[in-house]
Amino acid sequence: MNAIDGHYDVVIVGAGVGGGAMANRLSAAGARVLMIERGNYLPREADNWSVKAVFHDRKYTAKETWRDKDGKPFNPSTFYYVGGNSKFFGAATVRFRKEDFEDLQHEGGVAPGWPWTYDDFAPYYDEAERMMGTHGTAGADPIEPPRSGPFPYPAIGHEPEIEAIGEKLRARGLRPFPLPIAIDRHKGGACIRCATCDGFACKLGAKNDAEVRLVGPALASGRVDLVLDTKVRRLLTDPTGKRITGVDLETGGQGRTITGNLFISAAGAINSAALLLRSKTDRHPGGIGNNTSDLLGRNYMAHNNTAMMAVNPFKKNRVTFQKSMAINDFYLANDHRPYPLGNVQGLGKLQGGMLTANVKFIPEWMMDLFATRSVDWWIMSEDLPDRNNRVTVDSDGTIRVAYTPNNEKAHNELVKVWAKTMRAVGYPLIITQRMDITVSMHQCGTAVFGRDPATSVLDPWCKVWDVDNLYVVDASFLPSSAGFNPSLTIVAQAVRVAEHITRDVLKISAAA
Repeated sequence: MNAIDGHYDVVIVGAGVGGGAMANRLSAAGARVLMIERGNYLPREADNWSVKAVFHDRKYTAKETWRDKDGKPFNPSTFYYVGGNSKFFGAATVRFRKEDFEDLQHEGGVAPGWPWTYDDFAPYYDEAERMMGTHGTAGADPIEPPRSGPFPYPAIGHEPEIEAIGEKLRARGLRPFPLPIAIDRHKGGACIRCATCDGFACKLGAKNDAEVRLVGPALASGRVDLVLDTKVRRLLTDPTGKRITGVDLETGGQGRTITGNLFISAAGAINSAALLLRSKTDRHPGGIGNNTSDLLGRNYMAHNNTAMMAVNPFKKNRVTFQKSMAINDFYLANDHRPYPLGNVQGLGKLQGGMLTANVKFIPEWMMDLFATRSVDWWIMSEDLPDRNNRVTVDSDGTIRVAYTPNNEKAHNELVKVWAKTMRAVGYPLIITQRMDITVSMHQCGTAVFGRDPATSVLDPWCKVWDVDNLYVVDASFLPSSAGFNPSLTIVAQAVRVAEHITRDVLKISAAA
């Protein structure tokens, strides 16, 4: 067991985006914080950028087995490291739209409104972009929500091949814009604009993931301890069930209890739900936070995602960093359909072995050939909350993720629209790969927040309704998934919640 104290002002489970942002802000306010991470630091090494190591050998993926709705085992693409899944994210840090905070009609149903408006969130998005070091161009996104000023850093710019595609898209009436992205690409920055960012860890530390931008600065405050390779088995409550008194830890086969005044679960939407479910007591027979709503673990969402290779067999694509452009013309009701379809954004440059890791029927030599001649896209559409899409824990302790995709018609239409667009701009061969349940990078929705304990697990400040001192600050709180990576929104919410906790719960003065 790492050398840590026995009691803290705040105990945070998970050192990813949510946990890192909470530790960062609460320690800055003067709180004494413990972060508990199930994994260790991800080593910076040559294999970080190896297609074989990352995609075929799955060297960095959690060595864990979950089950699907039918009980079939699968190995999820999730990562237990300091920084969490953000170690392998594509660094896109996009604000949700103003409409995403309201009831929004989709082809497959209604995405429910939030207990807060976009205007409530906007100042915290400003701070989240600063904390993550986001590059972008204010006003370039045609459906950009209101913002108070420019991005912290200017857009990284497009390489010639991508800029040429942008010109062709604009000629067709579309409005591509620079994708807001969090990398260390500015004067004095460490980014070398390589091809192994999206889906890979950065061996240079130049991707602005949670370890680099959030956890590291929190540790530098001197008020944060970090314990590694440690699993939280359960949360412990007092006899009334109204307060968490400690966490039951396991590391190296040994157990220990750590106590605290305040507890925050930030283990990710799946693992936070599992932790609260495992912590059931006589006072909380359905798991902590499940007494009134029966919603703990329910409404799991992870987006409808498709990777697309658009190939011109006669023209090589020499782009290196391809994830610089996005298209939001189809995000809301549009010229093609009177309902939202989703977002299209550049995908990190595909290499042959990346897709053949899952597409076995295409020879790798052929995919290598295609990859040198393709422009690659990530097509993402919103999935909708469904109480039957849920996370549970089987009797043997194995996590079960029961998920049936929805709102698929809109997503399939967007894939067809984009394939047609790519053919029209000179890429006649289209190869797509739909992401399945094993891809759990955008997991959200398992402990939604709201203003009514009968219809939510958390209150508007992400406190568990049933418990006085337990918060869940990861993507669990999202009542809808929107159509973007949730990372920036998690950071913004963490900043809001930390401000509330500092002022109203811990009552730490601003001077402290």
